[in-house]
Amino acid sequence: MEITFLGTGAMVPTADRNHCSFLLAFRDEGILFDCGEGTQRQLKKAKISPAKITKILISHWHGDHVLGIPGLIQTMAACEYSGTLEIYGPSGSKEFFSRMFNSFVLESRISVNVHEVNDGVFFENEWFNIEAKPLRHSSRCIAFAFIEKDRRRINIDYIKKFGLQQHPVLKQLQQGKDIEWKGSKIKADEATFVVKGKKIAYVADTAMCNNAVEIAKDADLLICEATLAEDMKDKAEISRHLTSSQSAEIAKSANAKKLVLTHFSPRYKTVTHIKEQAKKVFKNVSCAKDFMKLTL
Repeated sequence: MEITFLGTGAMVPTADRNHCSFLLAFRDEGILFDCGEGTQRQLKKAKISPAKITKILISHWHGDHVLGIPGLIQTMAACEYSGTLEIYGPSGSKEFFSRMFNSFVLESRISVNVHEVNDGVFFENEWFNIEAKPLRHSSRCIAFAFIEKDRRRINIDYIKKFGLQQHPVLKQLQQGKDIEWKGSKIKADEATFVVKGKKIAYVADTAMCNNAVEIAKDADLLICEATLAEDMKDKAEISRHLTSSQSAEIAKSANAKKLVLTHFSPRYKTVTHIKEQAKKVFKNVSCAKDFMKLTL
């Protein structure tokens, strides 16, 4: 499971920070969280093929989070993308998407499904689910949590006692089912052990709210906006954004393991003070920068 930050700036990009976006690579999925202007170029610089993207999760439809979608899809079409791109966003996303793509000539298209989500689990497969919760911003905005499912792994030393190593029947044990093998009963609870799945939460633009804590509860990694430093708390409340300390309070209240701050105002040439403010509340914190990678 690898995360690549493609953009860590706020409304106005800078020479060092592009508009907001990051990619989560897991198994055969490439899940893009937000898609600010220039995201496709950031992918190119990061040496990541757009063909790897299977889903785009849109927190809200402010320009710095979505203006990269048309260019990215146009490039995917030019590269003969063969899959169906699934896009998930808040209420109104279908209309916004339609208006966006009716505003210019698009020579070739790919298959796209746009889904509107609000609260709760909206996607689930064998390996993970994704859930959403509404936030408190100046437009409809949602937070996301990617939750890997717990999985069973084989206790090799235990099953060797039965002369069993490589066999299709092992899959039943991994599914939690007891099996019969050459006259012996092998219990799944003894032949396997549970590996707890990872949880990654993303809190985009918002003022302080309970749902920001709820979506991040027990997260292994919380990626959270920290647009402004603490001395601009009043401005943050007016614009419905978070300060560094507020982001840390969310991580602390949610019992998250690690906090990564992003979406920094272009007024800051350095974010060292933002990190230090957050660390006074929550110790395990770092500031994202463009092209930073994290592996879980």
